[in-house]
Amino acid sequence: MATSWDELIQEIKDRLDIVEVISKEVVLKKRGNTYWGLCPFHKDKNPSFCVTPAMGIYKCFSCGESGDALKFIMKTRNIEFKDLIYELADQFDLEVPHSYRKGDGTSVKELKEQMLGATMVAAELYHDLLLRNKDSGTDFALKYLTNRGISTDIIKKFHLGMAPKKYTFLYDELKKDFSAEILEKAGLVIKKDNGGYVDRFVDRLIIPIQNENGEFVAFGARTFEKDRQPKYLNSSDSLIYNKSKLLYGLYTAKDAIKAEDSVVLMEGYFDVISSQAHGIENCVASCGTSLTTDHVKLLSRYTKSRRIYLSFDTDTAGQKATARGAEIIKDVFAGLGNVKQFDESFVSSNDDKYACEIRVVAPPEGKDPDEFIRSVGADAYKMYMENAPLFIDFRLNSILSEKDNYKTPQEKAQYIKKIIPILYEIKNKIIRFEYIDSVAQTLGIDVNAIKSEMSMFERANYTPPERIIRNVTKSKSVLKKAQKNLLSVFFVSDSPKTFTQINDMIGDIAFDDELLTNVKSTIDKLIKTVNNVKELIEHLYTEYVENSEAQAFIAELITTAEVYKGLSEEDFESVINETIEKINRCEHLKESEEIRKMYKGVSDDDPEALKIQMRLRDKIKKLRQKSEKI
Repeated sequence: MATSWDELIQEIKDRLDIVEVISKEVVLKKRGNTYWGLCPFHKDKNPSFCVTPAMGIYKCFSCGESGDALKFIMKTRNIEFKDLIYELADQFDLEVPHSYRKGDGTSVKELKEQMLGATMVAAELYHDLLLRNKDSGTDFALKYLTNRGISTDIIKKFHLGMAPKKYTFLYDELKKDFSAEILEKAGLVIKKDNGGYVDRFVDRLIIPIQNENGEFVAFGARTFEKDRQPKYLNSSDSLIYNKSKLLYGLYTAKDAIKAEDSVVLMEGYFDVISSQAHGIENCVASCGTSLTTDHVKLLSRYTKSRRIYLSFDTDTAGQKATARGAEIIKDVFAGLGNVKQFDESFVSSNDDKYACEIRVVAPPEGKDPDEFIRSVGADAYKMYMENAPLFIDFRLNSILSEKDNYKTPQEKAQYIKKIIPILYEIKNKIIRFEYIDSVAQTLGIDVNAIKSEMSMFERANYTPPERIIRNVTKSKSVLKKAQKNLLSVFFVSDSPKTFTQINDMIGDIAFDDELLTNVKSTIDKLIKTVNNVKELIEHLYTEYVENSEAQAFIAELITTAEVYKGLSEEDFESVINETIEKINRCEHLKESEEIRKMYKGVSDDDPEALKIQMRLRDKIKKLRQKSEKI
């Protein structure tokens, strides 16, 4: 148990993995011992956001934003430091020191636990009702599932259930153990105008939704009646459920996604249920909402190659969803490299050559995955997956299949204008020309005509490259830069000297900047208790958690320290001594300049002028002699 607020903060930081924390918001790509991605704090087009796990820090080399895991959560969630510590203490089951405890009743953790408990009991009740045939409507539900090829084993695997026609079935069962407030917050009941409560789901097939950890957090409920609307009724967002950040089936699919290094995105619950039940285990679906950037970021944590199959309905709405989903995926991975645009192989390269790979599974029968698997079979679906075209090929093939509809020269010209923007997306010129040749042959059009149209399109859509101004703080003087360099030696991870030895070498060097003086004073205090550079950095970020200027300065010192890594003890000592000499030299030159100004300011008419001039001359001479020795 933490005995102080600082100890609690340190225990929390020990449990936070900065890569895991940041990966929830930023798609990261590993390069050596660091991770890079697009900065979430400004419009970043090239990966300038660096995460260094060994130091537990992040830094954007474009906008200058930097900090540790706690700072990142505070910035991205706009949450106060103390509130975040209380929340994470709840999350990690850590006890808050008595003097810092809140007196506002139920904690967030306790509230979540009660909501999860109520949702789990509800899932069990619905499931038990269906399996044990305890309601008059169960026969109809089981017949409906049987017609869809859903066996008892599948019902058990996905914990499917049944909500009876009784409007207070669930409320009557759960109110014995849970308050009405908890049930309402969990989305299980609805409060009536007269103050009473009724079940949210009545006379529907229940599809429980699990989070990544397997906890039941929400429900999808399908009606049995043909004309009843809505066909699917879903839980609303709550403290334990956010449909924009959760994917149906991920809990049961995540191991397969990792093993196969790919994921299949589908539209409906039963698409996933049928697919996973028949051996296509790496598939997931959004929960009654369109694909979001958070969904894609979530998936990127499970597939290294980021190979994503889009398997939506083949009707017009499904094709629009495919196009929209592909654009969202491309936006998330923009800047990390090119989207795979040429199908030289169905196997992703080991060197992580592409930012992502988008393929489209579209069987010609015009059925959604659930219908296709039930009518044609899972093996046939797997065959379509194995031969699934890249998204660019899917788009071109869809347009080229309409070529016979365009007969006149004017119609063909308009037709070509639909193809040019797709070809323009191919950044590799050689691959682009291959596609242009292929399109020209398919349409029977002179290849030079398409190239000419492409050139005009390029000129019309040319955007001058954005000039990125690196926000690397430049020292206002040689002296300040030298002082910063001297402070940075505390942050060399493989330093041949201990903190105490470094401090002894630095001695009583004075820093003429308030921020530098403050940070040096804090370092002096911390090195008495910390044992390594990582601990020093963690404690410094905690000390300056609400001081963005100091945190940015610490990040700059850490970056500077990278230059001194790998030095021998002798070279390391030389770096420190030379930097100290440079600081002293600058200080002496600065003092000499001040004396010169005083010398020039003495009036010749002043009776004491000669004495002052002689005294100043002697001092300048001594300073010059001292500077020459350094």
